[in-house]
Amino acid sequence: MSATAAPTPFARPLWQGRAWVLVGIVLSAFTLRTAVTSLTPLLDALGREFAFGSTMTGVFGMVPTATFALFGVATPALAHRIGLERAALLAMAVAALGLLARGFVGDTGQLLTANAIALAGMGIGNVVLPPLVKRYFGDRVGTVSTAYITVLQLGTILPALAAVPLAQASGWRVSLASWSLVAVAAALPWLAVLWMEARGRSAQARELASAHDRAVAVGDEAPELSVPAAPVARGKVWRSPVAWGMTLMFGMTSLITYSMFTWLPKLLVEAGGSAALGGSMVALFSTLGMISALCMPMLAVRIANPFPIVLACVLAYLGGFAGLLLAPMHGTFLWVGLIGLGPSTFPLALTLINLRTRTPGGSAALSGFMQGLGYTISCLGPLAFGWLHELSHGWVWPFAMLGACLLVLIVGGRMACKPRYLEDTW
Repeated sequence: MSATAAPTPFARPLWQGRAWVLVGIVLSAFTLRTAVTSLTPLLDALGREFAFGSTMTGVFGMVPTATFALFGVATPALAHRIGLERAALLAMAVAALGLLARGFVGDTGQLLTANAIALAGMGIGNVVLPPLVKRYFGDRVGTVSTAYITVLQLGTILPALAAVPLAQASGWRVSLASWSLVAVAAALPWLAVLWMEARGRSAQARELASAHDRAVAVGDEAPELSVPAAPVARGKVWRSPVAWGMTLMFGMTSLITYSMFTWLPKLLVEAGGSAALGGSMVALFSTLGMISALCMPMLAVRIANPFPIVLACVLAYLGGFAGLLLAPMHGTFLWVGLIGLGPSTFPLALTLINLRTRTPGGSAALSGFMQGLGYTISCLGPLAFGWLHELSHGWVWPFAMLGACLLVLIVGGRMACKPRYLEDTW
């Protein structure tokens, strides 16, 4: 089989036998960034409330990527043990608990802990959604990837836009805790999926029941009538250049993204802007990601080697960085818009998880490796950005660091975009 095209299952109606799974994927995707962008526009106010400064702001910026890294490594084994569907339910339950707890904290340590709990659930969700797409929608990878990545971007935008107005209207506690309702809503479809599987009422359960009856008829061992665990990956992911390229591309994109989430509001406030401007620019930064989320998966499934897209993203980053560094309050919308186009490599990486693997097991293994190690690499970004700012009393050194990351992004993108499969290279 050619490495330029993955095997394409026979396409069937999108909702046929998998409606609740699709709803679960979409609602879960909306939840995956709410803990991040609902917090960063309020960090200045929370710093005054709990008496912490720039270094602790950098720590808050580092916690999402550190937590995503930890659970990126741990989730593939968890998903194999309990199944992808139960892992998705667990992810939303833990996220809801942490998001709600943020509204009841009394000091900086408690806020860090509550946010980390919420992010733990989101870290599990990060890893299990791509293999769920591979398992249930292998015939519609481009369509469903577009849907869930677009909704993920929407779940990044709305909290950033609503954080400051909600805090002004009802207080920061309500602003932080209210997003737990979204996670609770995202858990409900997975409960429905598991209930239907247990009752044998889903298409997948009926297929298992049919296999069970055939096995009994011929005297073979009958399969379990339950939600299957994720298939075991039979190779060594770390041996594959595909995995390392994906990790570098994803890691550098995440490092830059979370540095901007954390420090863009402060940069604009120091340049003479308002806190509301900072929040709205984080929202604009995220909104531009929605455009790439709509376009990138459909492009990725049609282009054998999407490396030119990576180069275009790097150029957008460079233009935005230069503008923010030299004239942050003149053309702010343009500079933030350019930087917002740069992370198009994020939906590209998420789509390539399924385009560069042959099986759901390979997809789960690549997703865990890429996100676990990628987020590990990126977690120092917000902290290093803030440390360089404090050390130099300016923004030149922090942006120089991001420029170096772009060189690594180019190398990783070239390795990741080459048309080949993980299972053929590990």
